[in-house]
Amino acid sequence: MRTLTKIIGGLVLLFSMTTTVMATPVDTYEFKTPENQKRGLSLAHELRCPQCQNQNLIDSNSPVARDLRLEVFKMVDEGKGDDEIIEFMTSRYGEFVLYNPKMETKTYILWLGPIGLLFMGLVIGFIFIRKQRISGNVPNEISEEDQRELDTLLKRNTK
Repeated sequence: MRTLTKIIGGLVLLFSMTTTVMATPVDTYEFKTPENQKRGLSLAHELRCPQCQNQNLIDSNSPVARDLRLEVFKMVDEGKGDDEIIEFMTSRYGEFVLYNPKMETKTYILWLGPIGLLFMGLVIGFIFIRKQRISGNVPNEISEEDQRELDTLLKRNTK
Protein backbone atom coordinates (compact mmCIF):
# COMPACT_ATOMS: atom_id res chain seq x y z
CA MET A 1 0.00 0.00 0.00
CA ARG A 2 2.84 2.34 0.90
CA THR A 3 4.67 1.72 -2.40
CA LEU A 4 1.44 2.30 -4.34
CA THR A 5 1.06 5.68 -2.62
CA LYS A 6 4.66 6.58 -3.49
CA ILE A 7 4.13 5.58 -7.13
CA ILE A 8 0.90 7.59 -7.40
CA GLY A 9 2.55 10.55 -5.67
CA GLY A 10 5.50 10.34 -8.04
CA LEU A 11 3.23 10.19 -11.08
CA VAL A 12 1.22 13.19 -9.86
CA LEU A 13 4.45 15.12 -9.32
CA LEU A 14 5.78 14.12 -12.73
CA PHE A 15 2.48 15.02 -14.42
CA SER A 16 2.33 18.41 -12.70
CA MET A 17 5.88 19.17 -13.79
CA THR A 18 5.22 18.30 -17.44
CA THR A 19 2.11 20.47 -17.69
CA THR A 20 3.77 23.60 -16.34
CA VAL A 21 3.91 26.21 -19.07
CA MET A 22 7.05 28.23 -19.38
CA ALA A 23 5.64 31.47 -20.72
CA THR A 24 7.67 34.57 -21.38
CA PRO A 25 6.45 37.79 -19.86
CA VAL A 26 4.54 40.05 -22.20
CA ASP A 27 5.36 43.73 -22.47
CA THR A 28 2.42 45.73 -21.24
CA TYR A 29 3.67 49.18 -22.12
CA GLU A 30 0.83 51.66 -22.50
CA PHE A 31 1.52 54.17 -25.28
CA LYS A 32 0.06 57.68 -25.11
CA THR A 33 -1.33 57.53 -28.66
CA PRO A 34 -1.87 54.88 -31.33
CA GLU A 35 0.56 56.78 -33.59
CA ASN A 36 3.28 56.48 -30.95
CA GLN A 37 2.56 52.77 -30.65
CA LYS A 38 2.88 52.32 -34.40
CA ARG A 39 6.11 54.30 -34.48
CA GLY A 40 7.57 52.56 -31.42
CA LEU A 41 6.87 49.10 -32.81
CA SER A 42 8.28 50.08 -36.19
CA LEU A 43 11.50 51.33 -34.60
CA ALA A 44 11.82 48.23 -32.42
CA HIS A 45 11.45 46.08 -35.56
CA GLU A 46 14.32 48.00 -37.22
CA LEU A 47 16.74 47.60 -34.31
CA ARG A 48 18.69 44.38 -33.70
CA CYS A 49 19.04 42.78 -30.29
CA PRO A 50 22.68 43.09 -29.18
CA GLN A 51 22.53 39.75 -27.38
CA CYS A 52 20.58 37.58 -29.86
CA GLN A 53 22.31 39.04 -32.94
CA ASN A 54 19.81 37.74 -35.48
CA GLN A 55 16.54 38.98 -34.01
CA ASN A 56 15.05 42.40 -33.76
CA LEU A 57 13.97 43.90 -30.43
CA ILE A 58 10.37 42.75 -30.88
CA ASP A 59 11.16 39.10 -31.69
CA SER A 60 13.83 38.65 -29.02
CA ASN A 61 12.95 37.41 -25.53
CA SER A 62 16.28 38.29 -23.94
CA PRO A 63 16.30 40.66 -20.94
CA VAL A 64 18.50 43.09 -22.87
CA ALA A 65 15.99 43.25 -25.72
CA ARG A 66 13.13 43.76 -23.29
CA ASP A 67 14.96 46.67 -21.64
CA LEU A 68 15.87 48.24 -24.98
CA ARG A 69 12.33 47.78 -26.27
CA LEU A 70 10.94 49.62 -23.24
CA GLU A 71 13.60 52.31 -23.64
CA VAL A 72 12.57 52.83 -27.28
CA PHE A 73 8.88 52.95 -26.31
CA LYS A 74 9.57 55.55 -23.57
CA MET A 75 11.64 57.69 -25.91
CA VAL A 76 8.87 57.61 -28.52
CA ASP A 77 6.32 58.69 -25.92
CA GLU A 78 8.66 61.47 -24.77
CA GLY A 79 8.43 62.88 -28.30
CA LYS A 80 11.95 62.11 -29.46
CA GLY A 81 12.45 61.69 -33.21
CA ASP A 82 13.35 58.45 -34.98
CA ASP A 83 16.82 59.73 -35.87
CA GLU A 84 17.43 60.77 -32.29
CA ILE A 85 16.41 57.34 -30.95
CA ILE A 86 18.53 55.52 -33.53
CA GLU A 87 21.49 57.81 -32.73
CA PHE A 88 21.07 57.02 -29.02
CA MET A 89 21.03 53.27 -29.68
CA THR A 90 24.01 53.33 -32.07
CA SER A 91 26.05 55.51 -29.69
CA ARG A 92 25.40 52.98 -26.95
CA TYR A 93 25.66 49.68 -28.88
CA GLY A 94 27.36 50.63 -32.15
CA GLU A 95 26.25 50.20 -35.75
CA PHE A 96 25.56 46.54 -35.00
CA VAL A 97 22.05 47.34 -33.71
CA LEU A 98 21.01 48.59 -37.15
CA TYR A 99 19.72 46.01 -39.61
CA ASN A 100 20.36 48.50 -42.42
CA PRO A 101 23.61 50.31 -41.60
CA LYS A 102 24.10 53.86 -42.84
CA MET A 103 26.03 54.42 -46.07
CA GLU A 104 29.36 55.68 -44.74
CA THR A 105 32.98 55.14 -45.67
CA LYS A 106 33.33 52.43 -43.03
CA THR A 107 30.29 50.54 -44.38
CA TYR A 108 31.05 50.74 -48.11
CA ILE A 109 32.21 47.14 -48.10
CA LEU A 110 28.83 46.04 -46.72
CA TRP A 111 26.91 47.92 -49.38
CA LEU A 112 29.23 47.54 -52.36
CA GLY A 113 30.82 44.16 -51.55
CA PRO A 114 28.02 42.01 -53.03
CA ILE A 115 27.97 44.12 -56.21
CA GLY A 116 31.77 43.81 -56.48
CA LEU A 117 31.64 40.04 -56.00
CA LEU A 118 28.93 39.74 -58.64
CA PHE A 119 30.97 41.84 -61.07
CA MET A 120 34.10 39.74 -60.42
CA GLY A 121 32.09 36.56 -61.00
CA LEU A 122 30.78 37.91 -64.31
CA VAL A 123 34.29 38.89 -65.44
CA ILE A 124 35.73 35.49 -64.50
CA GLY A 125 32.81 33.75 -66.24
CA PHE A 126 33.28 35.89 -69.35
CA ILE A 127 37.03 35.11 -69.46
CA PHE A 128 36.40 31.39 -68.91
CA ILE A 129 33.75 31.21 -71.67
CA ARG A 130 35.94 33.21 -74.04
CA LYS A 131 38.88 30.84 -73.49
CA GLN A 132 36.58 27.87 -74.07
CA ARG A 133 35.39 29.33 -77.37
CA ILE A 134 38.88 30.22 -78.54
CA SER A 135 40.28 26.81 -77.69
CA GLY A 136 37.23 25.15 -79.29
CA ASN A 137 37.70 26.96 -82.63
CA VAL A 138 41.19 25.59 -83.22
CA PRO A 139 40.93 22.66 -85.63
CA ASN A 140 42.23 19.41 -84.23
CA GLU A 141 44.84 17.48 -86.17
CA ILE A 142 43.57 14.09 -87.35
CA SER A 143 45.48 11.26 -88.92
CA GLU A 144 45.32 10.52 -92.65
CA GLU A 145 43.49 7.26 -91.97
CA ASP A 146 40.79 9.07 -89.97
CA GLN A 147 40.50 11.70 -92.70
CA ARG A 148 39.93 9.00 -95.38
CA GLU A 149 37.30 7.34 -93.19
CA LEU A 150 35.60 10.70 -92.66
CA ASP A 151 35.62 11.42 -96.40
CA THR A 152 34.09 7.99 -97.08
CA LEU A 153 31.33 8.60 -94.53
CA LEU A 154 30.60 12.05 -95.94
CA LYS A 155 30.40 10.73 -99.52
CA ARG A 156 27.99 8.01 -98.40
CA ASN A 157 25.71 10.50 -96.65
CA THR A 158 25.59 12.95 -99.56
CA LYS A 159 24.37 10.32 -102.06
